[in-house]
Amino acid sequence: MPLVKNRILVSACLLGQPVRYDGKAKTLLHPLIQQWQEEGRLVVICPELAGGMPVPRPPAEIGARQDGKDVLLGEARVTDTSGADVTDEFIAGARIALNVAQAQGCRFALLMEGSPSCGSQMIYDGSFSGQKHAGTGVTAALLRQNGIQVFSQNTIEDLRIAVQSAH
Repeated sequence: MPLVKNRILVSACLLGQPVRYDGKAKTLLHPLIQQWQEEGRLVVICPELAGGMPVPRPPAEIGARQDGKDVLLGEARVTDTSGADVTDEFIAGARIALNVAQAQGCRFALLMEGSPSCGSQMIYDGSFSGQKHAGTGVTAALLRQNGIQVFSQNTIEDLRIAVQSAH
């Protein structure tokens, strides 16, 4: 069977897997998810688990209004609420996600908005106060740097258009 074109890397939590820091999922109930599953387009990953983090785990944020691009440049760290530096795990997970995406022919990613790994437009600001700012998570930044278009559950219709127009 030939490799399906226009495959989509997708956050495991969006498909109902209980992999988030709090041991829960953020299941995205959308007809496109079912359609893409039936078409064999979806490649599932949780970058944080891939990077060696447990479930559950303390919440983590990228420091001081920085984002995943800064982490990849070595100019920012990812820490959790206990104060532990988990930057290496986040970078490792991002690299694994990129390798999986490239090996599976993924040109697109559908990732969990707000996450320090997967946020594509907004992430928490590093203060652990629930405040968000414009920015990308570590995995989203690395995927974009390597030509993979990143979308979130909030922009799934934009992803649909991109998938349909890509040939």
